[in-house]
Amino acid sequence: MLTPNVVPDFTALRVAVAGDLIVDRYVYARPTRLSREAPVIVMRHAGEELGAGGAANVARNLCALGTRTTLIGTVGRDAMGRELIRLLETDEVSVEAVHSSVGYTTPTKTRILGAEPGRTMHQVLRIDREPDHPVPLEERERVARDLRTLEGRIDALLVSDYGYGLVDENVGAAARRIRDAGGVVVLDPRADFELLSGATAMTPNLAELANAVGKSIDQMADFSEVVRAANELLERARPEWLLVTMGNRGMALFSEEERAGVTTRPAGAESVIDVSGAGDTAAAVFTLALAAGLEGPRAMRLANTAAGVVVMEHGTAVCPLSTLRSTLPVAPQPSRNTAVAAELR
Repeated sequence: MLTPNVVPDFTALRVAVAGDLIVDRYVYARPTRLSREAPVIVMRHAGEELGAGGAANVARNLCALGTRTTLIGTVGRDAMGRELIRLLETDEVSVEAVHSSVGYTTPTKTRILGAEPGRTMHQVLRIDREPDHPVPLEERERVARDLRTLEGRIDALLVSDYGYGLVDENVGAAARRIRDAGGVVVLDPRADFELLSGATAMTPNLAELANAVGKSIDQMADFSEVVRAANELLERARPEWLLVTMGNRGMALFSEEERAGVTTRPAGAESVIDVSGAGDTAAAVFTLALAAGLEGPRAMRLANTAAGVVVMEHGTAVCPLSTLRSTLPVAPQPSRNTAVAAELR
């Protein structure tokens, strides 16, 4: 049996990721003066870079943890789509099941970051370039076919839904067949939790949880509302584990046995640099930990530690296996909310 502070060896695991592929573009600039044309600051271009977002970032995280990772998805037949495939190949992600679709636009999030020389860059504006229509039906059917070929051949599947239409009923049905064949199946949802009912786990953030039960994000400031919302989703979508990422409030884990939730405080330093992609990292690590045989609370602890690593870096960063092992703190196990548990009973 592994001790609480040991990270499993993930290198023998075979994992697939299916979902929306996104390009993260970062443009860096330095303020120089006020414009004569309008009351705005003129920024001088200081550089830019591209990164992998969405399901592509999940795949990068999995590869950084040492797993054999297959990515399944669609990009547009455009410059951003080609660049994304090149980036993934550089990170040794298998892209044989990534197809380019004529007429589809690769979703691209352009973040403008600025600061005076010597200061940390901060995001000042984001511009999203999005497709005019969901991923074409023929591409969604192809993704479902690709998933069906993996039945009994992979240890885990992570479905990453960013709301661009790739994750539909056919993809959900194919994912459930992988679950029935003994694989761990995790849904990182945007809105439709029932699409993959009975999954091993679901990993929404607080806003997604609130939206799923018709509540506002402000209501989620009260943890008792988080508990009520999570229990409603447990009834409706029936995952074995429901991991709710709560930003600077840490994470909360729910199950049939843990209806009141098991919580953990955020890992890492208090000064966060960039939260982009932290949810992808958490979902990736939580999936691998479950596939390696860890119980939910210990899997959450690993996911929380990895998320604490990536928020201290610019862009959609990854947490390599060596970093996860060296960063995992010697700390008490996540706490159970016994008072709320008594109330629920």
